[in-house]
Amino acid sequence: MLTGMVENCVFIFVQTVDVSSQADQFLNQWNQSCNKTSRVAASSSIIQHKKYSTEPHFSKYGGRTTVTALSGDGVGPELLSYVQEIFRYAGVPVDFEELEINGSTTDEETLRSALLSVQRNGIALKGNIESKFDEPGFKSMNVELRTQLELFASIVWCKSIPGVYTRHQGLDIILIRENTEGEYSNLEYQIVPGCIENLKIITEAKSTKIAKYAFEFAKTHGRKKVTAIHKANIMKLGDGLFLESCRKVASQYPDIEFNDMIVDNASMQMVSKPQQFDVLVMPNLYGNILSNITAGLVGGYGVVSGMNIGDDYAVFEMGTRSSGRSLKGKNIANPTGMLLASCDMLDYIGCNKHAELIRDSVMKVMSVDKVQTPDLGGQATTLEVIQAIIEDIKPKTTSWSTTAAQNVYSLR
Repeated sequence: MLTGMVENCVFIFVQTVDVSSQADQFLNQWNQSCNKTSRVAASSSIIQHKKYSTEPHFSKYGGRTTVTALSGDGVGPELLSYVQEIFRYAGVPVDFEELEINGSTTDEETLRSALLSVQRNGIALKGNIESKFDEPGFKSMNVELRTQLELFASIVWCKSIPGVYTRHQGLDIILIRENTEGEYSNLEYQIVPGCIENLKIITEAKSTKIAKYAFEFAKTHGRKKVTAIHKANIMKLGDGLFLESCRKVASQYPDIEFNDMIVDNASMQMVSKPQQFDVLVMPNLYGNILSNITAGLVGGYGVVSGMNIGDDYAVFEMGTRSSGRSLKGKNIANPTGMLLASCDMLDYIGCNKHAELIRDSVMKVMSVDKVQTPDLGGQATTLEVIQAIIEDIKPKTTSWSTTAAQNVYSLR
């Protein structure tokens, strides 16, 4: 292994769609309350509103927010269409600017259009985009979006769901991953035939930034412990710099316990004693691996949401970034992860009550009514799950409309 270092940096070779409400005009009055940022847990007590340490930036016109919808591959387009349908019945004041981007749209113009849309709107909901591993010159659209938009933090919140059988119960683990450097720097080339050089970039600035974000996230959400994941016993300069940066930041938060763990041990501990973990912070590749492991512990890729947060923009998607190609068109994909990602997005833009409404309905249908797709051991189709959620939402939005009407009448 070859290593090198400069100051504070280590490298290691190694069409717009209008989603309008069906509720009557009184619902618009209620919509104004969605701008309040309350920190009240959903009545289901399963997932709480999430707060962010970066200042949200998004476009809003006439009381409605415009969100970029990036189609992705596999089941991405159909899941995004279901989100729009749920939003319509829930009266969510959001319009979607839809863009087709997937593993086949590799031209620079498509990427540029996607970037401009997110930069204009400030926020996106995204289907997972496949990356071709058998084409050496192929650039991952996922990585390009994250790096060019400087979405430095990936957050995957894995929490046990009542009614979903898994080996471990009572899990509530937050995984925070540095999203723009490390092994994903796309710096590799062939020195001579049969010998490849790959650069892993670790910088003090970005390591400190993600550590700071992790501790702030822990503090905001009342968490007690942060664990840094690394391989500093072998990659002493690169991961050593990351670990040292985390230790320096930890010293500024005496009320939050800090420890560190080598990534291979952390992987074993995650599947054997996951209850010991609270908040994890780690470099790019380790975060990708451990997020997928942890998602598997709470029900799989269909039930976990993911967030990519930057100083100026935010992109929301399913937590494991699997496209679900084998499920495309079969009407059996689990929509939960994408729906929860859309709720995280609503929390981000301040529509907490809408987020709470949809979360509660999603969780009730899955945990109480047991309307579950085959990946969770059920027999329901995707459309049946969506229809059950809509039927649960309908009477709630009707009651909002009635309450708003009564409030207007009382003011006369």
